[in-house]
Amino acid sequence: MNPKRLELIKQTAYRRQGNLTVIIENVVDPHNIGAVMRSCDSVGIHELFILFTEDSLCQNEFTIGKRSSAGARKWVDAHVYTDSKLCFEHVKQKYDKVLSTHLSNDAHSLYDLDLTESVALMFGNERNGISQEALAYSDGNFII
Repeated sequence: MNPKRLELIKQTAYRRQGNLTVIIENVVDPHNIGAVMRSCDSVGIHELFILFTEDSLCQNEFTIGKRSSAGARKWVDAHVYTDSKLCFEHVKQKYDKVLSTHLSNDAHSLYDLDLTESVALMFGNERNGISQEALAYSDGNFII
């Protein structure tokens, strides 16, 4: 590896977000998971938590980061869980708050969030949003 490439890799790694992550729950379409992974990579988020709790979903049916998000897969660690408790234990070890996209009276605008804090942003699936089980682990809600 030439020195210029090595310096570019070091600069990229230095700019990664250490205090921000994303959790997605029961996302059905693997292309959507790939899009989330690419978005995380583009803003320097270095890990993604993928939670499958619905019986009809199985993480073994597809390869995460296959094809269009293969480049992002090199930079974003994907943690796949089928147990909510284990997933949120892992998240809460590393991040102080879990904020979920959920319409409620106490939801704040995304633009009002303090993203300099240690935060995990949770998004639900394409049809049903976030499950009640996952919402129980949330410290607050936001809207986009």
